[in-house]
Amino acid sequence: MASIRFQSFQLSKKVALAISRGSSDGSKSFIVEVETDGITGLGEAAEFEIPVHGEDAKRIANDLEECVSLLQDFHPSQRHQIESILIKAGIGSSTRAAIDMALHDWAGKATRQPVWKLLGLEPTPRGPISVTVGINSPAGAQDRLRKWQETGKIRAIKIKLGSPAGLDADKAMLDAVREMAPDDSYLGVDANCGWNLHQAIEMSAWLASRNVVHIEQPLAPADDHLLGQLHEKSLLPIFIDESCRSSSDVARLGSVVDGINIKITKCGGLSEALRMIATANAFGLKTMIGCYGNTALGNGAAHQLASLIDYIDLDSHLNLINDPSAGLAFEDGYLVNQDLPGIGVRYA
Repeated sequence: MASIRFQSFQLSKKVALAISRGSSDGSKSFIVEVETDGITGLGEAAEFEIPVHGEDAKRIANDLEECVSLLQDFHPSQRHQIESILIKAGIGSSTRAAIDMALHDWAGKATRQPVWKLLGLEPTPRGPISVTVGINSPAGAQDRLRKWQETGKIRAIKIKLGSPAGLDADKAMLDAVREMAPDDSYLGVDANCGWNLHQAIEMSAWLASRNVVHIEQPLAPADDHLLGQLHEKSLLPIFIDESCRSSSDVARLGSVVDGINIKITKCGGLSEALRMIATANAFGLKTMIGCYGNTALGNGAAHQLASLIDYIDLDSHLNLINDPSAGLAFEDGYLVNQDLPGIGVRYA
């Protein structure tokens, strides 16, 4: 039977990240261990905040304590039954994600296979990872990109817009980043619910003229009913993130958007992420996989699915001062899935 342990960490960012809803210089995360038969599977539960939903450290700690008793009679091989039990018990998505990651990691270690191989996937991602430039002054945004370039080759950039200062500030920042972006990189924009319908339509035309490839979550989830109008008038593909927490949301909104952003912490694990990908494919949508303040462990788990994903936004661990996990390599603009049992990331 499974033994569950967990430890919390206060993570600090090298550079604070500002989005339309505020700024963050760190967050709390939990490393979760599921042990049975002398094998330990690892997972991560991370704090996150989105409109209406979100889970803080107190909620996660309480959920993990409940999981200790809920799962004591289950074996890690009973992954789907465990998922059903946790959903029925009202366990939050971040904790469910940690348990699901740990069960996949355990299964990979038990069978001596990487998770990507266990799932019948390929190790090679479809594309590079994008690095994030948060809301800033034009000069500040250029300085942030300069710091990213010190990390390694940059092939894709996600620019956070939706500035409280308005569209002119957004435009000035976008142009500043574009001015110094590598010629062979692509730019995506994430407004994090920061625009209304009219602003989103206006910005779609302006951003298209700057060769931006897509816009992520321009409207608040409360405005989901306006996505059809935006989809019809936008000159760029529209992706949803805060509006898309599960495969049921993909089905609900799949006809009025062009793509979805899947986050393991938000949806509850790799099992639900795979359902979201399948549903997105049925609707002909593009897929993106993203992160919150995740460590290399959480991002390494998500990256196991990278051969199925069109856009990969898993850069948060590269901006951490004190990541308690390691092993997710960043090379030539790409993350590298290891040919090691499980997720391939170790807990220091």
